[in-house]
Amino acid sequence: MPVFSYKAIDSQGHETTEEITMPSRKDVIDQLISRKLSPISVEEQNPSTGHSSSRRFSRPGRVSKSDVDAFTRELSKLLSAGVPLSRSINILSREAASEAAKKQWSDIRDSLSDGSTLADSIARFPQSFSDVYVAMVRAGETGGFLDQVLNQIADFRAREQRLIGTVKTAMIYPVILAVLGTAILAFLMTYFIPKFVPIFEEFGGSLPFLTLIIVGASDIVKQYGLIILIAVIMTIIGLRRALALEEGRRVFERIVLALPVIGRIVANFALVRFSRMLGTLTGAGVPLVTALKVSNESIGNQTLSDTVNQAIKKVQNGAALASSMAVCPKLFPPSVIEMISVSEESGGVDQGLVHIASSYEETLDRELSALVAMVEPALLFLMAIAVAVIILGMLLPIFSLQELIH
Repeated sequence: MPVFSYKAIDSQGHETTEEITMPSRKDVIDQLISRKLSPISVEEQNPSTGHSSSRRFSRPGRVSKSDVDAFTRELSKLLSAGVPLSRSINILSREAASEAAKKQWSDIRDSLSDGSTLADSIARFPQSFSDVYVAMVRAGETGGFLDQVLNQIADFRAREQRLIGTVKTAMIYPVILAVLGTAILAFLMTYFIPKFVPIFEEFGGSLPFLTLIIVGASDIVKQYGLIILIAVIMTIIGLRRALALEEGRRVFERIVLALPVIGRIVANFALVRFSRMLGTLTGAGVPLVTALKVSNESIGNQTLSDTVNQAIKKVQNGAALASSMAVCPKLFPPSVIEMISVSEESGGVDQGLVHIASSYEETLDRELSALVAMVEPALLFLMAIAVAVIILGMLLPIFSLQELIH
């Protein structure tokens, strides 16, 4: 009989890791649920090596976000209609729009046939299913409301894509302006002004100070342009590598959160995701501590997530949710703490959290619209200043040249 190692969380939020002998992975999960444990992972041990073994899957091509969105929404509908999970995914694999999606959904179906949970099956494809996605699916499987969770995930993804699309659309014109302005300035500094300098020097005059600065900058760009470009590329690569490290990412997150407008938008976005997910999970009957841990994974900002971990420890020790969340003022302002407190007193925490999410989602939309509206005139202003300085630097020698001619 195979041996399985499992990791699970009890109702108090304490994590347990043990080995158990059972006929199949499904029996292990049923056993854990009967003991009021929420399984996180269940892996079969390889008898010869003692290491967990998992079925190897071939790597299909990259699955697009639209394919994952369609998979999530359609699977939710099929499960709501009473279609068994394995059969639902079999249907989706047959109807997949791309070969990559068809192959990946088939692999997930095969994994389910081997006794794996849906969460474990999709976790094998991190490029398609994020950690937050997997955590929500695991909570839905444990609580018996997988169809609701999948529908909620689909809504989350639709909101985020709509938000990202709005920002991208609004930024098209400013980016075009910035590119064109940079190209014009580069042409003036590297071609037009250097052509004009020898003409002025023939008359024996000295260039104005502003023009000298512009010409000096032009010479630097012409002589060291390639070195500057390489330095910029190396800096970008270095920053990307630093952000890939946990400490570097934390430093970047702290800097972003400290910014006047952007920091508040990032915090509000995390609040919306956290509140909506926590409200959905608690409303579906998931234990509060487990729901808090799953919701914390959805924040997407490790700095904010660390503060929420402190609040979770307080809840585990018996503190109220509102007073525990008060340790995270950047994420939960006083008004939110007050709303959570009132919801706790009335016994409708789940509804209160969803209401908070909806309210701050509207606030987030307004803040993003205002930010994007500020970017365009700011870019135009900066470009106007740069062009004005270049034009002035070109006109000053002309005025001096007229004096020399007379």
